[in-house]
Amino acid sequence: MSTGVEVAERFAYYGIQSNLINYLTGRLGQSMATAAQNVNTWFGTANMLPLLGAFVADSYVGRYPTIVIASLLYILGLGLLTVSAVLPSFNPSHCRTDKEISSCSPPMLQVILFFFALYLAAVGQGGHKPCVQAFGADQFDGKNPEESKAKSSFFNWWYFCMNGGILISSSILSYIQDNLNWGLGFGIPCTAMVAALFVFLLGTKTYRYSVKGNEKSPFMRISQVFVAAIKNWHTTDSSLTDEEVARGTRPPRCSHKFKFLNKALLAPDSSKEDGKVCSVRDVEEAKSVLMLFPIWASCLVFAIVIAQPPTFFTKQGVTMDRSIGSGFKVPAASLQCFISLSILLFVPVYDRILVPIARGLTRKPSGITMLQRIGTGMFLSIIAMVFAALVEVQRLKTAEQYGLVDMPNATIPMAVWWLIPQYVIFGVAQVFTMVGLQEFFYDEVPNELRSVGLSLYLSIFGLGSFLSSFLISVINKTTGGDGQTSWFNDNLNLAHLDYFYWLLAGLSTVGLATYLYSARSYIYNSTSAA
Repeated sequence: MSTGVEVAERFAYYGIQSNLINYLTGRLGQSMATAAQNVNTWFGTANMLPLLGAFVADSYVGRYPTIVIASLLYILGLGLLTVSAVLPSFNPSHCRTDKEISSCSPPMLQVILFFFALYLAAVGQGGHKPCVQAFGADQFDGKNPEESKAKSSFFNWWYFCMNGGILISSSILSYIQDNLNWGLGFGIPCTAMVAALFVFLLGTKTYRYSVKGNEKSPFMRISQVFVAAIKNWHTTDSSLTDEEVARGTRPPRCSHKFKFLNKALLAPDSSKEDGKVCSVRDVEEAKSVLMLFPIWASCLVFAIVIAQPPTFFTKQGVTMDRSIGSGFKVPAASLQCFISLSILLFVPVYDRILVPIARGLTRKPSGITMLQRIGTGMFLSIIAMVFAALVEVQRLKTAEQYGLVDMPNATIPMAVWWLIPQYVIFGVAQVFTMVGLQEFFYDEVPNELRSVGLSLYLSIFGLGSFLSSFLISVINKTTGGDGQTSWFNDNLNLAHLDYFYWLLAGLSTVGLATYLYSARSYIYNSTSAA
């Protein structure tokens, strides 16, 4: 049932995100650069808030109650979003609107309501997202060999089902929003979340729940390690005597990394009183979390790249020939369904064909390690950006060839299907990197922190979106000053998204090199992942 809830949640989330840039540039009258920054800021916030939601769930409330409370907030946000789109004054009679651009702005109070609802939905998503997946994985008994093996495929099929929801959302809802009614386009996701919460509650008596003991919160234990290590900063390792080894307070193995945390094993005043010294378990947990950050940081460029399909890719599609037959136009935002479609097609290939082949060669249960899987997807993302840059070069040449450079609302005689390869490569890249990151950040943290582990994975894409917004802002000001034409000019025929894509391809190459360096020195905490 948790999988069904996740399908509905992704359906709702992408019902907002996939077409948000067209809503902002059209109904709210924002410039392309401003709209892209707003989309990235909201997306970034939505992916950073899971850190707070996971903290509350793992330290205080528990995953099940957090899911229920977050779902209610999510539903409220979607409901207010629907209201903001259907209020009569949102379509004043003096407002001139066509399919691509609007010449007026709505009343400020309704803009405030829209953004309040948008971020309330992000708050709900922040509590919902990390807990549902961790709660679903908790239903597998890691001590049972069969269930443990099934959990290895859980993350693949979880991502498969999740993208089923995204596929429906990006293909159907974007059409409804562009051609029928924005209120209906936001109202359907709200209804889906209500139904999902009802279904989730039906299974309440059948779930396995992790039982919280009387021990300290894992956050408190890890925080105390860092505090104690700082207090004992000037204490040498020789202060760890044979007495500490006998008491079990000295690390029995490894700990070659982050040795400064070993100082947390000493009492601040060297009195060695019980209760004053962190345990080996506490220190090892702190180290395991700290070891994740080089991997986390080196994946940020990948997150910047992933932020492009719902923003600039979509705006490119708006300018191209999207006709099918004589009277139907494909919504530009619906092209994102090719990402989901490629994921849906490739996950079974990966899980049922590639993994068994790799397992036979490497003798590893997962075929390839999680870090190898992540790196493969990062490499593919570079290929996707190269494709995107080449297609944009061709689009600009076509606009110049037909004399359409100064006609921003004209349709360029270049089929929108040129964009499909970059979407498909992105989808395959996500099967490797996104699923690999989910499994990595679930398995490589202490059991009590698995919601936090998944929120750390999500925060990569949150911070990546903020960085994308910052990068756009800096480039827009740098290239658009002194009367120059910005790379992100509202007239895409005068803009240079191709330069931006080449820049991202270069940054991704540097990011991949940094990642490979970090991955080579990483030591797995879970033997099953090695």
